[in-house]
Amino acid sequence: MIRRKIAAANWKMNTNLQEGIDLYKKLCGLTLADDVDIVICAPATHLYALSQIAGPEQVVLGAQNMSNEESGAFTGEVSGRMLTSIGVTYVVIGHSERRAYFAESDELLGLKLKTAFSHNLVPIFCCGEALDIRKNGTHVSHVISQIKGSFKNLSPDEVEKIVIAYEPIWAIGTGETASPEQAQEMHSEIRKHLTEAYGSTISNVVPILYGGSVKPANAREIFSKPDVDGGLVGGASLNADSFSAIINSFN
Repeated sequence: MIRRKIAAANWKMNTNLQEGIDLYKKLCGLTLADDVDIVICAPATHLYALSQIAGPEQVVLGAQNMSNEESGAFTGEVSGRMLTSIGVTYVVIGHSERRAYFAESDELLGLKLKTAFSHNLVPIFCCGEALDIRKNGTHVSHVISQIKGSFKNLSPDEVEKIVIAYEPIWAIGTGETASPEQAQEMHSEIRKHLTEAYGSTISNVVPILYGGSVKPANAREIFSKPDVDGGLVGGASLNADSFSAIINSFN
């Protein structure tokens, strides 16, 4: 089975509403490869407005985070029900910044995954290692431990619906560079774990995205690797021309 090709934009805490609308409209007006699923993970304040803009069918909306709670006294949180009510179909779970700055644990992320599934949201589950872990050679076991810790209460049917995004944190803003071969190595190890834990039928359909400073200049080579199914793109997604070039980089 051919896995989906996915280009996911993570705008993070960037753009005001009008800037986001302008960026989205410009992107939707460009020529985009029609065999790539495009997910725009915009700030929560933008999502409803973007949902009202007609664009190509392949362009869908994602949230950058969600609560594991359904409702209640959780000031500042956004629930799955809120997201689906405004047309959101994907949600990022466990981004490295959420883990680092907001102390989100594997256990909490597992609860968020369960909540996402209960609302028919597709999780983009992030995993990855910092520079010290990479340098001491425990990067593979660290990433697999993150996956095991958050997936332990998921059914095989749920795992089959997940999109995994590998983020080499050490290659983002550190001056270090991750090679396409290093991306392929980790993606291969992740897929090997999925095969061992859930069988080849499931592991062969789960898309694994690369989230380490994907740019137009390196996207084609990264995406050519057999276990890399697309990218979770940060800074380069804030420019419509750059992001469209990445979308059009699949071989």
